[in-house]
Amino acid sequence: MSVNAITGRSAFLALLKDEGVTHLFGNPGTTELPIMDALREHQDLNYVLGLQESVVVYMADGYARASGELVSCNVHVAPGLGNAIGAIYGAQFANVPMIVTAGQQEQGHGLTEPLLYAPLVPIAEPVVKWATEINRLEDLPRVMHRAAKVAMAEPKGPVFISLPGDILNDEGGIDLGHSTRVEQENRPSDAVLEKLADRLLKAERPVIVSGDEIVSADAFDEVAQLAEALGAPAWQQTVNSGAHFPSRHPAYMGSLNRDQKWVRSVMAEHDLLVVVGADVLRMSVYSEVEPLPEGMAVVQIGLRDWEMGKNFPTELAVQAHVRETLKALIPLLAERGGEAHADRAAARLKAVEGKNWTAKRKAAVERAAAKASQNPISGDYMMYQIAESLPDNAVVVNEGLTTANTLLQFLPFTDKNSYYALTAGGIGWGIAAAVGAAAAKPDRPLVAIIGDGSAMYSIQALWTAANRQLPITYVICNNMSYRIIKQRLKAFHGNEHFVGMDFDNPKLDFVGLANSMGMQAKRITDPADIAPAIKEATASGKPMLLDVMVEKDV
Repeated sequence: MSVNAITGRSAFLALLKDEGVTHLFGNPGTTELPIMDALREHQDLNYVLGLQESVVVYMADGYARASGELVSCNVHVAPGLGNAIGAIYGAQFANVPMIVTAGQQEQGHGLTEPLLYAPLVPIAEPVVKWATEINRLEDLPRVMHRAAKVAMAEPKGPVFISLPGDILNDEGGIDLGHSTRVEQENRPSDAVLEKLADRLLKAERPVIVSGDEIVSADAFDEVAQLAEALGAPAWQQTVNSGAHFPSRHPAYMGSLNRDQKWVRSVMAEHDLLVVVGADVLRMSVYSEVEPLPEGMAVVQIGLRDWEMGKNFPTELAVQAHVRETLKALIPLLAERGGEAHADRAAARLKAVEGKNWTAKRKAAVERAAAKASQNPISGDYMMYQIAESLPDNAVVVNEGLTTANTLLQFLPFTDKNSYYALTAGGIGWGIAAAVGAAAAKPDRPLVAIIGDGSAMYSIQALWTAANRQLPITYVICNNMSYRIIKQRLKAFHGNEHFVGMDFDNPKLDFVGLANSMGMQAKRITDPADIAPAIKEATASGKPMLLDVMVEKDV
């Protein structure tokens, strides 16, 4: 036996740690027992148990988004991978760097079609950047290092590895190698920067739309500086999945929505759309109206080249790191624009003072305050009270859908890690992602605003939050229905005959559910109780659930 002999199971965990993975999220089955056995040798790797495979992946998703680190999660053979597919789809959509693994039956044994067997790679391939199965122990290091490199290279995303039992249990002398990272903090050439600066300076009414790469590139301050230098009002992308612009900055106008007609009316006021680290006006439901006015010029900056010119022609597409590009571009704008441009930029921002986010928030507060006595509780008033009651360093995870649709009118983005929301649209993400985000940011209280329908897709996540005593305040928006589906049935078809959209007979007992999983909880029916409950829960440093009974009218 070689002096450096190692089992496949121990090598797998050692390779994860070498790639910087600190938390392994998982739900074990028989084919994962070799990994569970090897954890005895790697007690510095933090294993986080989730009680269903989609919960496992959603928790890992939240951890990666909050930490910016590579994350790993392990699920169980074909049914477990099947359970996880919707969550992996969300991770792909959100560009989450994630290594997903599943234990597989021993090679050759699959030929007999044993219980739980199916080829795993074809199942995973549609929702990951790369998928493979390891067939030899000596290939394990190469596959693991390649997977980590692929997951972390922009556009980041999940990868999948099938781990046959005989590989995990095999032992031999192998070279574990070392990790590779693709350095992508690149800036454009001087010639491209000059071309970009000249095009921006030429615009008379530019507008900025910022997005996900503001977080991944750590460009929260720089995008605000660009708005100042250009004198451009700034909006957050149509999928409001994170904190992509400082809300209190005078240039910030708010978040775009996915109403094509409304977005088009906003864009029509401008002659140049500057897209910074975002897709271009991604929508949801079909409309005959395009959100971008015909002939409107577009400039894009970011690393995700697939998004450039994908749906709308782009006059200038610059594939480069957002922060490094803006750091080079902003002084160039000042140099080439001179005092005349600086004066124009200041005047442009002065002109939007009365309709920026700060001004709109004042009006929204007045509207919400007028609903203070409404019962069942008004969603607007609830969001206002939550925003007012949060500690300064709080993190908000939002999957409140209809009840929380006005949250961003009240909640300011204070830093890039202050807010996370649903990205891909498949519900069930938030209640579990909050666990991962809290594990990544344990020094910051976290408030997770979750719809009652969304909560029931992955309610098992409450157990993990309680088990690890994470500082999460879950706020359930309880209208006893799939209210968003009701709203759309009425809006799209004029139909108020709601079939399969209510769950009030019997009523869901979220307080009882939370208690059963080891978490304190209380029901709130009086709007005056919202603020005290939020303050008490966030100050406790412990997991707690608040079941808030909200309006259900459509």
